Amino acid sequence: MVAAAFRVGLRVTDVESAARFYRGFGFGEVGTVPDPQGRPVMTILQRGEVHLIVDALRGMPFADSERERQTQVGPRGLGVAIGLGVDDLEASYEYCRGSGCTITCEPMDEAWGDRVFECIDPFGYVWEFSEPIADGQPHDGFAAVQEKWFPTGPAGA
Repeated sequence: MVAAAFRVGLRVTDVESAARFYRGFGFGEVGTVPDPQGRPVMTILQRGEVHLIVDALRGMPFADSERERQTQVGPRGLGVAIGLGVDDLEASYEYCRGSGCTITCEPMDEAWGDRVFECIDPFGYVWEFSEPIADGQPHDGFAAVQEKWFPTGPAGA
């Protein structure tokens, strides 16, 4: 197996449930590592060039350290949002709603030309799903974001 160009590792309480859930995002399974009792402690999933590595919150052979103790206590993924481009935003939204996610931002059109929604998955991680808006209009993504959050002119000056 060749290492993926981009890897994201998520620590979860239930590797098997999490891997099943993330397969619903279009990830396929590459492999699983079991513990001595045969329970999965790591599952590697792949979607395109990205590997999603789902690790057990407890049971991995990580050294006891302050960082490891903080990781086990949580919260999961604080300050990180995982973005995922999809072909059918509505289907992704319905999957997340029906799978126990907390929707934190309903689907909306953004100035940079994407329709997006955001949720917290059942394992505590924030995901932002996006799909290009099919209006055929060119969008200057950076300029739109800059104007939205850092307006220039009279109101933002």
